[in-house]
This record gives sequence, C-alpha cells and structure tokens, in this order.
Amino acid sequence: MVHRQMEKRIVFATGNEGKMREIRMILKDMGMRVVSMREAGIEAEIEENGTTFEENAVIKARAVMERCGEIVMADDSGLEIDYLDGAPGVYSARFMGEDTSYDIKNSALLEKLRSVPEEQRSARFVCAVACALPDGRVLTSRGVMEGIIGWEIRGENGFGYDPIFYLPEYGKTSAEISPELKNELSHRGKALREMKRQLSAALQEAER
Repeated sequence: MVHRQMEKRIVFATGNEGKMREIRMILKDMGMRVVSMREAGIEAEIEENGTTFEENAVIKARAVMERCGEIVMADDSGLEIDYLDGAPGVYSARFMGEDTSYDIKNSALLEKLRSVPEEQRSARFVCAVACALPDGRVLTSRGVMEGIIGWEIRGENGFGYDPIFYLPEYGKTSAEISPELKNELSHRGKALREMKRQLSAALQEAER
C-alpha cells in the first residue's frame, strides 16, 4: 500500500505558492504528482532549529513524512551576503520577523550595503533539499546560485530576495529573468534536479 503511494505523488513541505510553481516545473517529468502540504491536508508547525540548510530541510521532511507515510520533500534555502558575514543565511525567512514583507527586508539589506562597492557585494542563494522516504531513508542535495546584491528592488517574476539578487552576466535580477531561465540557473533548480536523480535511483532500487 505504501509503495503504491510512493509512486503516486510527492508531498512538498511548503505552503509557499511561488516556490510550488517552481518545484512543479522542475519535477514535472518525474511522473509523480507534486502536492503541497495544504493540498495533502497536512497541517504542521515545524520548528526549524537546525544550524544548516540541510538540517532544517531534513527536520521538515521527516516530520511531515511521519504524519502522512508518503514520500516527502522539503527545502531550506536562503541568501548569504559575504559583506554581512553570510547573513541572513539560515535565518533568511526569519530576518526581521517571518511576517515582515520582503519589500521591507529587501530595502533593509540594500540600506546596509548602500555605500558598498560592487566588488564587495558578492552573495549567493543556497538551497538544500531533503527527501524522506517511508522506509526511513533520507536523501539530501544542495544547489548554489552566485551573484551580487543589486542597488535597487527590480523585477516582478520572483519572490523573496529575488528582486535584489543581481546576475551580472545577464544584467538582470533573478526577479527579471524568465521562470524557465531561473529554474535552469537557480539554487533550487540545481538542488531539485540532483534530488530527482537520487530519488529515481532510490525508487528503482526499491523495485528490484
């Protein structure tokens, strides 16, 4: 029974619709339906008390898998700004409070870097994905997208810190590039493609 559920769908431990759109695009060729926690009827307040992106992703994936007994993926991602010693890092979602709008968060970060020259504005998006399987195995993957912090909020395509994350080689922020290009370049796209490879291998192994 559990094995049939495993083949049928993946529950992704997020309620973020912007994130779910990206995830569905990247995982569409898995041959499995990808549903959010809300769509799966799962409500859970999970304390993300890990010190790394990987630890937080594993905490979320395991907690939700224990509730539903299906394949569960979770990610933890954030923005690391070198000039700020890697902040906001694992606290990216909680920076200035979880309920604070990203317009305010982005404006605050731009203000912190107001007089900082381009060569010191290096930053990266980091994403760790964890996949908890009903048999107890947990897979993890990581992706990184390098860039710099821009000088203004620009673009409507992304969410979170995308409007201030500038990609010099494209002359655009990650909120200005197309969703297709963003999925190809992004930290989440890289981590999910690697997870897709690992999960496909794990499911094939389970069928042997």
